[in-house]
Amino acid sequence: MGLARLAALHGVATSRTTSEGVSAPVPEATVVAVLAALGVDATGPAALRTALERAESTARERLLPPSVVVWRETPEGAEETGGPGPTALGRLPAGTALRVLLEDGTETGDWRGVPWGVHRLTARAPDGRGGESLLIAAPARAPSPPERTHGFLVQLYSLLSARSWGMGDLGDLAELAAWSGRALGTGFLQVNPLHAGVPAPAGGAGDPSPYRPSSRRFPDPVHLRVESIPEYARLAGRDRDRVDDVAERAARLRESVLAKGALIDRDAVWALKREALEVIGRVPLGPGRHAAYCAFLARRGRALEDHALWCALAEVHGPNWRSWPAGLGDPRSSASARARHELVERTDFHSRAVWYTDCQLAEADRAAREAGMGIGIVHDLAVGVHPEGADTWAQGELFASGISIGAPPDAFNAHGQDWGLPPWRPDSLAASGYAPFRELLRGLLRHAGALRIDHVMGLFRLWWVPGGRPPTDGTYVRYDAEAMLAVLVLEAHRAGAVVMGEDLGTVEPGVREDLARRGVLGTSVLWFERDWAGSGEPLPPDAWREGCVATATTHDLPSTASRLTVDHVELRDRLGLLTRPARRERIRERIEVQEWLRLFRSLGLLPEDEVGEEAYIRAVHRFLLATPARMVGVWLPDTVGDLRPQNLPGTWDQYPNWRLPLADADARPLTLEQLAASPRLHALMKVFA
Repeated sequence: MGLARLAALHGVATSRTTSEGVSAPVPEATVVAVLAALGVDATGPAALRTALERAESTARERLLPPSVVVWRETPEGAEETGGPGPTALGRLPAGTALRVLLEDGTETGDWRGVPWGVHRLTARAPDGRGGESLLIAAPARAPSPPERTHGFLVQLYSLLSARSWGMGDLGDLAELAAWSGRALGTGFLQVNPLHAGVPAPAGGAGDPSPYRPSSRRFPDPVHLRVESIPEYARLAGRDRDRVDDVAERAARLRESVLAKGALIDRDAVWALKREALEVIGRVPLGPGRHAAYCAFLARRGRALEDHALWCALAEVHGPNWRSWPAGLGDPRSSASARARHELVERTDFHSRAVWYTDCQLAEADRAAREAGMGIGIVHDLAVGVHPEGADTWAQGELFASGISIGAPPDAFNAHGQDWGLPPWRPDSLAASGYAPFRELLRGLLRHAGALRIDHVMGLFRLWWVPGGRPPTDGTYVRYDAEAMLAVLVLEAHRAGAVVMGEDLGTVEPGVREDLARRGVLGTSVLWFERDWAGSGEPLPPDAWREGCVATATTHDLPSTASRLTVDHVELRDRLGLLTRPARRERIRERIEVQEWLRLFRSLGLLPEDEVGEEAYIRAVHRFLLATPARMVGVWLPDTVGDLRPQNLPGTWDQYPNWRLPLADADARPLTLEQLAASPRLHALMKVFA
């Protein structure tokens, strides 16, 4: 009982509910390991007793909760009643004095009347006890889409154009936005995370997954369009010749992907772009550009300094900071201070590369808005970062050591999942006033009309797996969802951005309702929308929720063409990923497809004379439009019948995850220019006219 009580005080679960609705205990060793990652020693009876006494004493003597959230419709209007924050303040001893230090540095004694923002609340009780808390005053809801709209879901690296250097870039994103917004009436483009990736080690390959980045705080310069950097136009003489030579090699790399069946090689692309940037970086910035660069450095401050230093050190010692020479594993050490001085030219190179990328992100955002998009670019926030990347090096105190996040066993994966991503510590987040989360959101929202949050349930709780243990031996650790949501809604409101969350998989009861109450849209994938509590049949369109992005598939699922033809079963069978005989799986999948097609026909969305996979894909999207969903997302590969998934969960080397170019139904790669001229695409998009 003592361990369970200690775990509860730290938000650590000691049991979980299985997909069958049965309560299953968490192994005691898991609970002890997770508590240790939170800085709590529970390794023996004496340590447990000491830790429990300390935790109970802290809870008993605490005058204020760590965070108090006040929700209100207008910046200075009346707050919602009944929330945990106001309720806690209502229980303070009579005569307790409260003071609020506002974001702008002024003070007030009226905590109810504070404007939207993140403030500091202090309390002094008559018995002399004092306390301090974070006071978050947030809008009641995140901004809503200005109108019902549709748009493309794009894996940017896969979208090559005639100008790309071997993978899709920000110039391609701007071009896609300008074309699709004007010609097709799209209201948004949702892209994969553009976070800074982990560079390749010497003689090895980097991690191509955009969902396992080195840093979520900064974009990856691999997405740059080199020719769009203003200083490129000022190259002359040998510098121009050298960059032209690099561009010729990049053209050959592009053709190897488009014409020879090669995979996208992010490492090769970055090697070419880095070589070009080394030359471009020698071109002096004009007065205006220099002022803009200095302003960017000042705005991003020490965070950018740390990121650039990590990049510079990774060039010297490799990308795994845990194996660096003594002292360099700590960004505040004397060894790191010396490195900042010795590597100042390299840190300036990497800082400038981030700035170039930020500028082109702004240009893509501007192109989308000028094309008439009501939302524009939707950026994606990955659920975590690489354990040896820049963020864990620069912000080590925020991450739980020796822990990885994942998912518990469920009906689709009996072994659970380990994603290899270290989690943020909820106690460290709270102690920091959620500053890292706020900084992260501001950076992503700076050039976005909306933000997608991968695994949005992580705002509430995450499945922690101790190192060396299987995912089945993990447990849930709870976060202050009220505070996390308040920060999210506040920053989204300040940016005027819509927020959507990927809420697929195991979702705790009440989470979707809490998100909807705060205006966070969910994700509804057609094949998963069934009457699970009743008949199990496909949900008719009027039974779908309004507050969602409705789509036919995602980057982790089969394309719609593959789903309709059951091609994905053959692929998974070849790779040994099926958990039942292939014949049974094919039969089950075909039955499900036929159930949906019958529903489409009964609703008049699929005429009797329209047959075949292309016609069925049009019917799928007519159905999505028939739902009340505020946003309808079209998976870009679906517009040309691409059968291949971009990512096949459960595989590593067996399948080229995150390395496939956009292709047609015969797996022939297509450029952006060919995509824009595709009759198949235009036939599908007439559904949205």
